[in-house]
Amino acid sequence: MNPEAPQEGNVLNVELSEDVASGIYSNLAIISHTPSEFVIDFLQVLPGLPKARVRSRIILSPYHYKRLLLAMQDNLQKYESRFGEIATQDDWMPPVALGGPGLA
Repeated sequence: MNPEAPQEGNVLNVELSEDVASGIYSNLAIISHTPSEFVIDFLQVLPGLPKARVRSRIILSPYHYKRLLLAMQDNLQKYESRFGEIATQDDWMPPVALGGPGLA
């Protein structure tokens, strides 16, 4: 029996407020970790600007991070099966330095 599967009669109702439903655009993510958590910072990089602001930060336990990774891999495979492979280009981003209050 899968402990993650919803039990009969149990339904998870998800509430999505209007401000969250509109989403936040991100074209860069920085992932870091400690022994007890993974941190994903989503940034928006704009052409010609030397500074990018973190738009959203998600903190996950290692267990939930791995579940997210597996779900993302599954969705990517389904997407590419339907629409074709997504080309990647890793040489366009400059080095990233985190800064701000409390960060060196």
